[in-house]
Amino acid sequence: MSPSPGPEALSAQVEEILEPVVDTAGLYLEGVRVSGASSRRLVRVTVDLPDGPGGVSSDQLADVSRAVSGRLDDAEDLLTGSYLLEVSTPGVSRRLENARHFRRAQGRLVTITTKSGTSSGRVREVTESEVVLAQESGSVSVPLSEVVRGRIDVELKPVDDAQD
Repeated sequence: MSPSPGPEALSAQVEEILEPVVDTAGLYLEGVRVSGASSRRLVRVTVDLPDGPGGVSSDQLADVSRAVSGRLDDAEDLLTGSYLLEVSTPGVSRRLENARHFRRAQGRLVTITTKSGTSSGRVREVTESEVVLAQESGSVSVPLSEVVRGRIDVELKPVDDAQD
């Protein structure tokens, strides 16, 4: 009997079989993480919209959860034993690391740490090479190649009220 793959290899295998399922649901597979012993594994699947602002609806999340569960049941040789499946979205705590992440945060207030400092503002525009932040004093362009870390700032009032 061959040894079972390690957690990273198993996560990659599960991600490979789930990517078409999530894509068919009209969503983007952000990542898969398999952890725990083979007798009680935890399979965390993170999905998101493919691009642009907005959010995954609860109906979309429920539908993709059922589809993911069904696909994993079909691949019983990959995940032996029982497992707990958790399908979720990245949420506001996600790190903003690439152009797609910043496009998903369009209209949101963010803080970006670069190699030369920190900038905060509302994401106004994103290209493949830069993110433009609207600030009270105007706009600032931040090259994506300079981004060390980005995060969404949690706002306590609706975005429409924040822009007034």
